[in-house]
Amino acid sequence: MEIGFGMGGATADIAQSRPQDNFLCCEVHEPGVGALLKLCGERGIDNIRIVHHDAVEVLDHMVPEQSLDGVHIFFPDPWHKSRHHKRRLIQPAFVNRLARHLKPGGYLHLATDWEPYAHQMLEVLRGEALLVNTAAPGSQGFVPKPGYRPLTKFENRGIKLGHGVWDLVFRRR
Repeated sequence: MEIGFGMGGATADIAQSRPQDNFLCCEVHEPGVGALLKLCGERGIDNIRIVHHDAVEVLDHMVPEQSLDGVHIFFPDPWHKSRHHKRRLIQPAFVNRLARHLKPGGYLHLATDWEPYAHQMLEVLRGEALLVNTAAPGSQGFVPKPGYRPLTKFENRGIKLGHGVWDLVFRRR
């Protein structure tokens, strides 16, 4: 499952490189849904299903618990201002919901280019009893970018601006 795929370029790349896997992709931004549909048609990608709906409701009403092999959330809005941090997607209740929907051994992969958000994500994920960090000891909790995650347009822009990128991969116990 991919949550918040933006304009869908990275999602299409991942799905195309992993034709044996099926992807359920949730996005509320209508132009992004259209862009990913267009990419799927142009490239002949047939392992993506798109839900133009809020991921919380999709999880609650359409996806059974312990049914997902993995969840990707790449570059969610960091809501920079302190007073807006409550709007951040990665919060304990949402992470618990995600963890319950993962199969045992399934993974949750997050990526961000905003360091304060990366550390907040890490703390939230560490606080979820159903998840275990896959990062190597001494790595400060982050993993190198997995090979299946392409550089996104947004990420390339961040790198040009001198931003770092932090990937987190946790597995369901």
